[in-house]
Amino acid sequence: MSDAPTSEFDLATVDRLLSTTRAVRKRLDLERAVSREVILECLRLAVQAPTGTNSESWRWVVVTDPGIRSQLADLYRHPDAHGEIVSKAPAVPDSPAQRRVQESAAYLTDRMDEVPVLVVPCVQDAGGAAGWPPSIYPAVWSFILALRSRGLGTVLTTRHLFRKDEAATILGIPDGFVQACMLPVAYYTGESFKPAGRRPIEEVTFFDRWGQQ
Repeated sequence: MSDAPTSEFDLATVDRLLSTTRAVRKRLDLERAVSREVILECLRLAVQAPTGTNSESWRWVVVTDPGIRSQLADLYRHPDAHGEIVSKAPAVPDSPAQRRVQESAAYLTDRMDEVPVLVVPCVQDAGGAAGWPPSIYPAVWSFILALRSRGLGTVLTTRHLFRKDEAATILGIPDGFVQACMLPVAYYTGESFKPAGRRPIEEVTFFDRWGQQ
C-alpha cells in the first residue's frame, strides 16, 4: 500500500493556486468594472479563515467611489507629506527582476486611483503579545486566493498607513479599529501566472535552532 497521504482535494489544482498567486500591479485591468457581488463572494470565503479567539473583529471597507479612491491614492503617493521619516524596505540586491518589481510598483503608485476597487481590511485593536496583524492576515490571504481563483488580482500594500489617521477620517473608521493594509483589486490581463523563482527551501529552513539544518 502507498504511504502517500490522502486528501479530499485535487492537490494539483490547490498547489497551482498557491504557487501562482502573484502580486499583481501592472497587469491590473483598470478599464473593467468589478461587481460588488464578486467582492462579497470572495469576502465570504475570506472570513472562513481562523481569527484570534474566534472574535471575528474584522471589518472590510470596500471603496469604489472615485472621489474616495482618489483621496486614498494621494495618501499612498505621498506617505511623508508631513515630514515623517518613511522607513526603508530591506535591502535587496539589484537585479533585472528587482528592477521590474520597482517599475511595477511605480506604475501602480501613479495609477492607484484608477484601480476599480480598493479594499481596506480593518481589525479591532485588542493589543496582545503579537499585536493585531496576525488576527486578520489569514483572512486577507484567503481573500487574495479567492480573487485569484476568479480571475482577479491584487497586491498587499501598506504605504498609505504612514498616513493612517487621515485615511481613517476619509473612511470613517471609528476609534478602536486599525487598518491592516490596502488591497487594489481588479481583473488581471494577459495569460495566467507562473510559479516564482525562489531560493531552495532547504536554504531558509532550520530545525530546532537557527542555522541548523
